[in-house]
Amino acid sequence: MNTTDLCFTPATELKQLIAARKLSPVELVDAILARIEQLNPILNAYLTVTPDLARTRARESEARARAGTLRGPLDGIPYSVKDLELTAGVRTTFGSKWFEHNVPDTDGAVAARLKRADGVLLGKTNTPHYGHKDMADNLIGSPCWNPWKLDRTSGGSSGGACAAVASGLGPLAHGSDGAGSIRIPAALCGVFGLKPSLGRIPYYPSPDLWAGRSHNGPITRTVRDAALMLGVMAGPDPRDPLTIDAPPEDYVAACDGEIKGLRVAWSGDLGFGACVPEVRQIAEAAARRFTDLGCTVEAPTVTWPNPREFHKIIWEVSVGTRNLEHALERPDWIEPSLAQMVINAGRVSAIDFQKALLARTEFTNAVTRFFEDYDLLLTPQMPVGAWSGAPGANQGPRDIDGRPGTMFDRLCFTYPFNLTGQPAASVPCGFTSEGLPVGLQVVGRWHADALVLRASAAFEAAQPWADRRPPVG
Repeated sequence: MNTTDLCFTPATELKQLIAARKLSPVELVDAILARIEQLNPILNAYLTVTPDLARTRARESEARARAGTLRGPLDGIPYSVKDLELTAGVRTTFGSKWFEHNVPDTDGAVAARLKRADGVLLGKTNTPHYGHKDMADNLIGSPCWNPWKLDRTSGGSSGGACAAVASGLGPLAHGSDGAGSIRIPAALCGVFGLKPSLGRIPYYPSPDLWAGRSHNGPITRTVRDAALMLGVMAGPDPRDPLTIDAPPEDYVAACDGEIKGLRVAWSGDLGFGACVPEVRQIAEAAARRFTDLGCTVEAPTVTWPNPREFHKIIWEVSVGTRNLEHALERPDWIEPSLAQMVINAGRVSAIDFQKALLARTEFTNAVTRFFEDYDLLLTPQMPVGAWSGAPGANQGPRDIDGRPGTMFDRLCFTYPFNLTGQPAASVPCGFTSEGLPVGLQVVGRWHADALVLRASAAFEAAQPWADRRPPVG
């Protein structure tokens, strides 16, 4: 195959080719690094590229492959890490001016597991300042652009990861998701992104171990690639007290099999969200494909409490508190969107914050009761296609089907399942009239990660997407 096709080959196939000695890990990483060199100045998907480290790791994998002694499940497979995760010896900026030249001496929990699996680190992907918003621009570099339309945002906060995967700049990408940050850019860039169950993958180090909202997860072009990566990243870690105390399943095997007989709910608004008609129609048509797969698909009225206001309080207090001292020290190093969150956090009383936490419990109880009747819930992933990626104070569409369009309104389908901790995946399901990707969200019951993967893989088989490539490059 030519080098471009090689860059778009799924990791599961690359793994087989390397094991059969039909593909050199050095050849593979050279092809991807050449593509990164060509396209990253356009896309800004990577904040830091590690070519020397990648080639060293690839040569080590190649030696093992020749000797027939391949070790870890990712031996020789290139991957990227979002720049919110510590990587020993590799610049880690958190998208922040304060850490623009920071080189940590330790790995985060996920970075360490990917390294132990003998993967080949390509670099660190673009993210907004501490991942605080749904775009991928910051003050240390250029914004990350959408490979399907270069004046549009990739989404965020794992925007660099999704733009890289969509463009053939690495088959596997680590992302993190505190309010939708894997699923937002996955939908906008047309790739598969999984927010696993809370605690399925450790989140360490973390500034707030008890927040119970942030999830690490895989971003890939195919479902089985995500399953492969999840198997490496998942498992308990005593440093994260919220991790699930169970070993990882065989998630690749979990992708096999039918989903016939599942009871599936579809909602285009969750009872409180707005969605532009074109996106809703594309997602609803995708949801109807589950009937062809043997599921019973219903459209019940969702009567959950509206989480918008209490989630906004929880999010802004968390982000604002962690950034207050920096904002006072160097306000010129704080973007307007982040500065506003710091200001808003200061206006919330302790009583109001506790009320928001109590409202989260009430909301979670309502969602849990809903899933007593359904195995899966399907929704649009994002209510709009990708919008302008230009940095500024007023980012994103201000209107969604005649209703307000602030960030918290754009994320009406994502953050509810950070609040509940359920597994949720963004599955590519079509394109708008502008040629922008649309995602379908697949939400499972508590800890039903394997079922979400199997359902996503069944949809992928019925309506494949990975062979369609963006026009960039």
